[in-house]
Amino acid sequence: MPKKPSKKSTAKKKASDPPAGMEDAMGQLEEMLISGGMATKGDLDALMASLAGPSAREGLSDTEANARDEAQQWAFEAMEATSAAQVRKLAKRALRLDSDCVDALVALADLDAQTQREMIECLQEAVAAGERSLGEKFIRENKGHFWLLLETRPYMRAMEQLAGLLRGEGISLDATRVYQRMLELNPNDNQGVRDPLLGLYLETGDLKGARELLEKYKDDASANFAWASVLERFLVGNSDETSAALKEARRTNRYVELYLTARKPLPKHPPEMYLPGSEEEAALCVDYLSGAWAAHKEAVFWLLDQLAVDGLRPVPSKTGGRSTSHRVH
Repeated sequence: MPKKPSKKSTAKKKASDPPAGMEDAMGQLEEMLISGGMATKGDLDALMASLAGPSAREGLSDTEANARDEAQQWAFEAMEATSAAQVRKLAKRALRLDSDCVDALVALADLDAQTQREMIECLQEAVAAGERSLGEKFIRENKGHFWLLLETRPYMRAMEQLAGLLRGEGISLDATRVYQRMLELNPNDNQGVRDPLLGLYLETGDLKGARELLEKYKDDASANFAWASVLERFLVGNSDETSAALKEARRTNRYVELYLTARKPLPKHPPEMYLPGSEEEAALCVDYLSGAWAAHKEAVFWLLDQLAVDGLRPVPSKTGGRSTSHRVH
């Protein structure tokens, strides 16, 4: 059964007061992170930045700040609850304290939305609540390093989920706008949203947007960026650069073209981890880019011709596993 917040965590305090020591700070980190795994160095850096930096709670009364903090704790409990009844009970308890508690709104949406469209509407409401909760001033002053501040993460998670559903429903322009906003707020892109955004640019024929994104993250050595570069150069019409990009993409991950051309069936479920150059990485890459390649049949026919000429020579995977949940911590 989920535990209640401790007396210590619900004790009244000024909104601007930091925890008294490192033990309290680590307790706050445990409450605020919901990944269920080990905290990364980036998470610890974010915690310390949150304690030392500005807060969206500035200007709130002690009562309002305490209510918002307690609501977030109940929301975390709701997200970890094992039954629908518990999720609903805890999320509603959070919303009674803070009607704009994003995580609680998302938890209820997961229970109550009957269709993808309903879920999109619920997530749009959650994102709007996050904007109200953070406030225009906080958003304006902290744009550029949002993920570094822990209190922005419920809002950023809701935005990512919303964009993913919009993309899945084929509402590409709206999904693109959400992903663009996320990169404005957090150019470091800890959530890896540049991958689906790049696919959307290419799918909708926005070559300027694709080129700018490829240039902005030019040090990205992933299969997704390598194979997106092939398609972008092909659509631009530069045959020499397309050939060079294909050679580099094959070196990065040869399995991608086997999936794109249906020479190899895709796995039924996306992997949770991958090795650079592996079939798992290729499957994730195709998830982001298949719509873009499908929208340009001539590119697929060209790739089939290259396969016929060059043959199938998959390269070994590189070493070093990576999680699929976040790109940069």
